[in-house]
Amino acid sequence: QVQLVESGGGLVQAGGSLRLSCAASGRTFSSYAMGWFRQAPGKEREFVAGISWSGGNTYYADSVKGRFTISRDNAKNTVYLQMSSLKPEDTAVYYCAGGLPGGEYDYWGQGTQVTVSS
Repeated sequence: QVQLVESGGGLVQAGGSLRLSCAASGRTFSSYAMGWFRQAPGKEREFVAGISWSGGNTYYADSVKGRFTISRDNAKNTVYLQMSSLKPEDTAVYYCAGGLPGGEYDYWGQGTQVTVSS
């Protein structure tokens, strides 16, 4: 069992930056692929970024490529999402998720709100 807790959300002006963190409990964190998703009001949840268990491979939605960076620190059981050049359309609740490589994302955090003002 893995429990995920996100933090770092908030209100920021367009063009600004935020770093989200996701702290995981459990000894098996380093075995899990991790991802960030987001859901804006009235829209479906969408994939934002993913990272392999070792951190050696990263994946991004086209909408955030070049602006967001996902990383992880397995010694701290934490995954990060550095967000730069934020746009109002990045406004959403951001969720951290984890799962075994090649499988589904089985574990989800409670979400953290990111609001980008124009």
